[in-house]
Amino acid sequence: MSGFVLHPRLAADTALLADWDLSRVLLMNDSRFAWLILVPRRAGVAELHDLGPLDRSVLVEEVARASAALKAVTGAVKINIGALGNVVAQLHFHVVARNPGDAAWPGPVWGYGGPVPYGAAARDGLLARLTARLA
Repeated sequence: MSGFVLHPRLAADTALLADWDLSRVLLMNDSRFAWLILVPRRAGVAELHDLGPLDRSVLVEEVARASAALKAVTGAVKINIGALGNVVAQLHFHVVARNPGDAAWPGPVWGYGGPVPYGAAARDGLLARLTARLA
């Protein structure tokens, strides 16, 4: 997508899962929570209303696709979806698998302790399971 550059913070905190029609799909490098981030590959987009109607529709469908895959792969009880943008202004949606007893349950994952990075094998295994589910 012309002019799209992934915010350095998102690039540093994630691993690439896929590029879909609109979104770059990333896995957050925090093993406490299975957590995807979808970033529309459009330059200069900070708010949902910055996208045109067609892109907004595609984004919602991609968030739903990511949610369903994450729930199927992890067996999560609940999928949390959020678009905060307080730290990284570039529009991005968080899709987080949640279960009673997880590190932050029942509160939000944002700002709860420090991330616990995946080991390479665990990260690659989760990426492979998600890729297979989304194929």
